[in-house]
Amino acid sequence: MNNTISALDKIISERKNDNPSTSYVAQLHNEGLNKILEKVSEETTEVILAAKEDTATEKPENVIKEIADLWFHSIVLLHHLNASARSVSQELEKRLGISGLQEKASRKR
Repeated sequence: MNNTISALDKIISERKNDNPSTSYVAQLHNEGLNKILEKVSEETTEVILAAKEDTATEKPENVIKEIADLWFHSIVLLHHLNASARSVSQELEKRLGISGLQEKASRKR
C-alpha cells in the first residue's frame, strides 16, 4: 500500500476517538454515519464538477484536490465501519491481473 495512504490510514485510526472539539476526524465519527456519508457524497459531487471544469481547461489540479478530499473522507468512512484503507488495498491486489469485466461478472448478484 502507498506510504501516504498507509500513513493517513494510521492517523485516521488514531484520531477516531480523540476529542471532537480538537479533531475533525473525531468530530465526524461523533456526528455519526449519516454525517460521514454526507461528506462522501459532497466530495463525490465536487470530483464530478471539478472533472468537468478541468476537462474544459485541460488542467487536472482541481480534480486531484477533490479526489484527495474524497479519499480522505472515504477512509474516515471505512474506519467508522471498522475497516481500513489496507482492506481496500488488499481487495484491489486480489483483482490485479483480472479483467474488470470478468471481476464484475464474478460478483454475487
